[in-house]
Amino acid sequence: MPDEQVVTDPAPRPSASRRFGAAEWSLVAILAAINFTHILDFVIIMPLGDQLRRQLSINPQQFGFVVSAYGIAAMFAGIAASAVVDRFDRKRVLLIAFAGFIVATLYCGLASSYLSLVVARALAGLFGGVTAASIMAIIADVFRPEQRGKAIGAVTSTFALASTIGLPAGLTIADIFDDFAATFLAIAALAVPVWLFTLWRLPSLTGHRTAGRANPIAQFAAVVRQPNHLISFAFMLAMVLGTFIIAPYIAPYLQSNCGRTASDLPIIYAIAGFAALITMNLFGLLTDRFGPRPVFLFTACGAVAMTFVLTNLPDVGLWGAAAAMGGFMVLASGRVVPAQAMMLASADPELRGAFTNLTTAVSHLATGTGPLISGAIVGEAYRGGPLTNYNVAGYVAMSFGLVAIGLSFLLRPARIERLESGPIVARKKPAEPASAETLRATTDTIKS
Repeated sequence: MPDEQVVTDPAPRPSASRRFGAAEWSLVAILAAINFTHILDFVIIMPLGDQLRRQLSINPQQFGFVVSAYGIAAMFAGIAASAVVDRFDRKRVLLIAFAGFIVATLYCGLASSYLSLVVARALAGLFGGVTAASIMAIIADVFRPEQRGKAIGAVTSTFALASTIGLPAGLTIADIFDDFAATFLAIAALAVPVWLFTLWRLPSLTGHRTAGRANPIAQFAAVVRQPNHLISFAFMLAMVLGTFIIAPYIAPYLQSNCGRTASDLPIIYAIAGFAALITMNLFGLLTDRFGPRPVFLFTACGAVAMTFVLTNLPDVGLWGAAAAMGGFMVLASGRVVPAQAMMLASADPELRGAFTNLTTAVSHLATGTGPLISGAIVGEAYRGGPLTNYNVAGYVAMSFGLVAIGLSFLLRPARIERLESGPIVARKKPAEPASAETLRATTDTIKS
């Protein structure tokens, strides 16, 4: 087999390789801080829905377009970046994308009309999409497969942190100033020191670059040519649609249909976010311990059930609404951890950077089209009144969740073979992340 190469390094012992030292936690903290700001910028738009409809005089369908602008723009940015991202230092790509995101978020705070806000959200999506993909590419490069579940869990748990602390704080700021713009200005101000800290502490990451890399078009074609990658993309699309068909209208539904008030929302999101924050790290540890597929099946089936509960919720008290929201967030966000681990394992190591960009692009496509789908289904009983057909949107979301469960059985790890009593054999020269040398060089730079 002339195209095979023997990798003589033995597989790391799980008992030792799963542990993080101070340097690894420092790197995770940097990525988590960046992830927190751009996730907060994305999710804050949804609970501000009623305020946006009042200040800008928009209807539910227009609100859906405001939410969708971010995801659709992020999709195009991810596709464009996937062709060239592996040619550059990961740090440089991350810093440029994050800087553009900060400027776009500032523009969101200065927007004074429906059209200008849509443009601002699209710009935030362009840079936020590349930022998100860069974070996942760095995790794939630096951490071994046995560690990725913990790293992904820690970084993606910032979604729950954004819901626990960021959303209540953002909603409170908007309420104090009676202006949605104040929230975006606060997020931009928060992101600036994070960018400066990243510039100072994140080391250059160039170990993924190899000689003789294909040109951008050929590299893009190489990613989409592999059936395993296509299954991953379909899997991501179905899973995210299962969440974002209903997510943008949760807050308006709780207020218009379930008897909750604007002052209840910070409490509901804080309780739900705290529960998700705790459990996402637990799901990361369980993913490393038992493997990603069983953890995904448990969380994904639970998320489908909670979608039904949430979209058929009657007029309930504060704690009933918080329990329903918490159950949905715990399971819907929890399934992302094992799902990301399965998708990263399915990627060709030499194309992992481009693969993560395209995967993130597919995710943003779902976050962009999900609100459009629900916007075409959900209506108003009268102007500013209760929402109608939200349960129908829930049934559509549940269908996509079930499709994701089915596709999870088709995902396979990238082709790496182990001889019966010998070394690992790989079909291609693996740019396998987190070799001893790569991890040591990265952590030594952080420590210094």
